[in-house]
Amino acid sequence: MQDRKRLSTAMGIVAILFWSGTVALARSLSESVGAVTAVALAYGIGGVLGCAYLVVTGRLGGALRLPRAYLVGCGSLFVVYIVSIYLAVGLAAGRQQAIEVGIINYLWPALTLVFGIPILRTKVRAAFVPGVVLALAGAALAPIGLGDYSFDALTANLRLHPAPYLLALVAAVTWALYSNLSRRWAGDAQGQGVPLFVLATGLVLLGVRWLRPEESHWTGRAAWELAFVAVFPTLLAYALWDLAVRRGNLPLVASLSYLTPILSTAISAAYLGVAVGWNLWAACGLVVAGAFLCKWSVVEPQGDV
Repeated sequence: MQDRKRLSTAMGIVAILFWSGTVALARSLSESVGAVTAVALAYGIGGVLGCAYLVVTGRLGGALRLPRAYLVGCGSLFVVYIVSIYLAVGLAAGRQQAIEVGIINYLWPALTLVFGIPILRTKVRAAFVPGVVLALAGAALAPIGLGDYSFDALTANLRLHPAPYLLALVAAVTWALYSNLSRRWAGDAQGQGVPLFVLATGLVLLGVRWLRPEESHWTGRAAWELAFVAVFPTLLAYALWDLAVRRGNLPLVASLSYLTPILSTAISAAYLGVAVGWNLWAACGLVVAGAFLCKWSVVEPQGDV
């Protein structure tokens, strides 16, 4: 039992590494083929590959026999999360804002522990509240333009380009809920529902793409970015994370995921050629510090390894 738990936890760590490049690749791909087209194709391809795997290995029946609350509830949260974060990145006014919304999205590790209190009956110490405040402060600092650090600058930026920030916040909330409810509703249940969720997301977005045509410019770079996003951050990362939150050490993988904002910001800055100012690094630091403080404040059940 403990070996399986450690293996599931390791899978969650691999998922975190895959996700760290998502913002950079999603933004670059969106600039070439369009925000909706990029995510629709990535998740459509990933979903077809994942469901084909379930069929070939005879595991489709097990996936369909998972608890209905998990399939419907967590499946819906999965779709909302993906639509929100990819549109937030794709609709950002520029590459700088794409990195900013990525940081806001990474409130989800701290929110995972916040929602774990009512959903999983997680017990926390008093230091939990300052941790949440630090994480929220980091998310508030991210949208403030370079050289203009004030509450007025924050509200002005939110007023001029609010949609990406709001979508990123929705993404953070929905993924935190998904991570907790997956454990509550599925837990040790046999079967893998993520390929079904990925395919459902792709179909929903292909419908949106049909209703809202976009101009796409395909290049060799866009093609390999699509292939990478469809397989690694999309299909494999979410499948591995789902196993980790259902069967692994959720507080541990959630705490390690707190490093993702720093990894994601560094990769995005390098890949997109954006000079990251100290405000974004400070925002990352606050989000990470707040999340780690939240994790430290969780009272671990005896015997949880």
